[in-house]
Amino acid sequence: MAIEVFNRHENKYFIDTDTYENLQCHFSDYMELDNYNKKYETYSICNIYYDTIDNCLIRNSIQKPSYKEKLRLRSYGIPTDDSIIYLEIKKKVCKFVNKRRSALQLDEAYNLLEIGKLPLIKPYMNKQVLSEIEYILQLNELKPKVYLAYNRRAYFLTGQQDLRISFDSEIITRRTDLKLELGIYGQKLISDDKRVMEIKTTQSIPLWLTKLLSSYKIYPISFSKYGTEYTNSLLTNTSEKDFISDPSHARMFLPA
Repeated sequence: MAIEVFNRHENKYFIDTDTYENLQCHFSDYMELDNYNKKYETYSICNIYYDTIDNCLIRNSIQKPSYKEKLRLRSYGIPTDDSIIYLEIKKKVCKFVNKRRSALQLDEAYNLLEIGKLPLIKPYMNKQVLSEIEYILQLNELKPKVYLAYNRRAYFLTGQQDLRISFDSEIITRRTDLKLELGIYGQKLISDDKRVMEIKTTQSIPLWLTKLLSSYKIYPISFSKYGTEYTNSLLTNTSEKDFISDPSHARMFLPA
């Protein structure tokens, strides 16, 4: 069964193509490829983010509070109605990330999100997580707001999964046709020569990796794919701008 609960620190970095290629040469001594990447150079991750009508969750998030959360539907590749996908709650508390998710068939996920009631629980589902999502949907009237997809190459520390490093490229977003099964298309979020690198770990970053980052002058940044897309969307939607500094009416999910 896939891991369904994650608790870890996440650091993000922007790197260019040359740096990305150089880093690959160093990883073979310490890291092994994600199972998805053992067959393909990259794999596609597709998401739909859910929010209130007036975007309370993302408006609160971009204020960088000590506590924030997101609800998203995620697939690996383009799914069909009976494909297994994941419904996820992602929370960040004082820079520590908690992600909880349950597997569902795509049509089961849509029914839960649209109607707000749990499906008949099956072996591949996480009942506790789905109950929490059911509560969230009762507390907030959430709608699909953004489609966001990208290609990923990822590594684990050899022999364990405590340290994970991923590289995301070709980030695509759209605010129409908000169905995972409709395919990967939309507007580019970052330029083709850039990648978002993420280091995810429950412990401190190992010394060999710290030295590697320093040697290539790679420094952490504050970056959110959904947050960046939302900020960009304000340039063409002036009616949203007044809400940026006032997320006070956002209703928070309960901590895990």
